[in-house]
Amino acid sequence: MDSPATSAALSDSQQHRLLHKLDLFRLQGRDRRGRAVLRVVAKFFPARYVSVEALTKYLEERILPGLEGRKFAVVYVHTGVRRSENCPGISALRSIYEAFPVSVKRNLEAVYFVHPGLQARLFLATFGRLLFAGGLYEKIRYVNRVEFLWEEVRRKEVELPEFVYEIDDEMEHRPIMADSGSESDHLRLHHGAPFMDPAAVSSYSMRCIA
Repeated sequence: MDSPATSAALSDSQQHRLLHKLDLFRLQGRDRRGRAVLRVVAKFFPARYVSVEALTKYLEERILPGLEGRKFAVVYVHTGVRRSENCPGISALRSIYEAFPVSVKRNLEAVYFVHPGLQARLFLATFGRLLFAGGLYEKIRYVNRVEFLWEEVRRKEVELPEFVYEIDDEMEHRPIMADSGSESDHLRLHHGAPFMDPAAVSSYSMRCIA
């Protein structure tokens, strides 16, 4: 996620200010079930300049207190993520999630994964259960188009960046996957799925899913 020449050049306070300025995380609005919404815009994440430790501390100090004692959902916007610029890697995401207090994990009830892309879906369908403990994988709902997000989240209460709508419009003219609203992949897997080598999962978990 980071290298000595990048995140090490910034102090923790500088990394926190950068995260705040980029508006990567925002507690905003509710979904259709009345749960609080944590919006995460992955494209804003400065992966080369922020360490896992600094990000975890930022969440603990700035974001998690606002979720204390509240049922919530995450709107994770994967639109425009590029491996070389703003992808922390699956291992980093797992480390951050594992650092969350048990009470926060318990209150997280849904993750709306906007514009997942085929690679992300295949990766999570294959390794999701092995990488994420506590039932997180089962909470993921893929949202192929923005219009389907509003079936799950109150539109007037959650703001998305303009580039998300622009890319969504482009997808309408060159669809890669069939539009099918919000859905989860885990229901399609069966008990006869092939065994996955943990070593293989470890190597794959370092990669960005774009």
